[in-house]
Amino acid sequence: MSRRTLRLATRGSDLALRQAASVREALKDRRYEVELVEVETEGDRITDELIHRLGKTGAFVRALDERILAGEVDAAVHSMKDMPTDAPDELVVAAVLERGPANDVLVTPDGVDLDELPEGATVGTSSLRRRAQLLDARPDLTVEPLRGNVDTRVEKLLAPSLQAEHEARVEADEDRKGHIGEDDYEPAYDRRPEEWFDSLTELERNALGREPDVEYDGIVLAEAGLRRSGLDHHVEFSRLPTKTFVPAPGQGAIAVTATARAEELNEQLDFPRTRVETTVERTLLAELGGGCIAPIGVYAVLQGSYVHVRAQVFGPDGELVEGSRDLPVEKHATAAADFAAALRERGAADLIQRAAEANE
Repeated sequence: MSRRTLRLATRGSDLALRQAASVREALKDRRYEVELVEVETEGDRITDELIHRLGKTGAFVRALDERILAGEVDAAVHSMKDMPTDAPDELVVAAVLERGPANDVLVTPDGVDLDELPEGATVGTSSLRRRAQLLDARPDLTVEPLRGNVDTRVEKLLAPSLQAEHEARVEADEDRKGHIGEDDYEPAYDRRPEEWFDSLTELERNALGREPDVEYDGIVLAEAGLRRSGLDHHVEFSRLPTKTFVPAPGQGAIAVTATARAEELNEQLDFPRTRVETTVERTLLAELGGGCIAPIGVYAVLQGSYVHVRAQVFGPDGELVEGSRDLPVEKHATAAADFAAALRERGAADLIQRAAEANE
């Protein structure tokens, strides 16, 4: 049997390339020859703005989908949480792969839980949702902006403590050399500074060379992104509960968009359970109309003949409308729309409108 060819558009970040490579491997097993085409997006070009200030949703998506519409590629790979709920009619979500962890994690230099952070601790995040959830759980925290790829964010977190340790090791060693002399010198610590440096991971060495503007006590990331970047074994983290830190709609899921080859890719890659769960989440997001302008969390889990879904909508001053509902699987999309309408009537619409005005 001959191999079929496919051109896949992807962002050029390490995480995006890893996600696209996982799609390529899945298709390779089905006798496809896949070429990855790197595309720079608006979100990649504008590095000094937070996501909600980049304008309408899709800052990391539209450039890739435009390549499909122009006939330059066959499909595109996206983190589903970055995808806008509106799209050209001819473009469809051809496949949703089996979901990774949907929850957020708190990454700290020493792996403490959220309630163990000192009073007034500084936590970094680029997400309006995570900021609102952090302040709801710990109003005393200082939440500072944080952008960059996953490895960049982790390096910014680790930089101050590594730099302080390096400086202490060098100063102690120099002081000991001055008192003892080079011939009788023994390291002040367990190893010489250069030996300690050689023992660091590549991530730690990169962090050592950074000059962050903010010293973070912790940062909040998606666990799926941390794992797919291969960093989960190199940092300390604690999971944040999905009941209070409701994830972004589609978080942890990888989606493939396409036009002409949508049905073909659906047959090869689509994972029905994740498709149902993310359809519920994205339907709620679309009906609420929040996009990237309001702090909204929606998380659905298929449980037998029902889909249990939980939603949170925050206002600009920390007000919260939240709720959960069990939706029948056979009409999960229409039931999700009904749940969104109920949330809007309970005040979610007003919170979203105020959040939009606050970000203008």
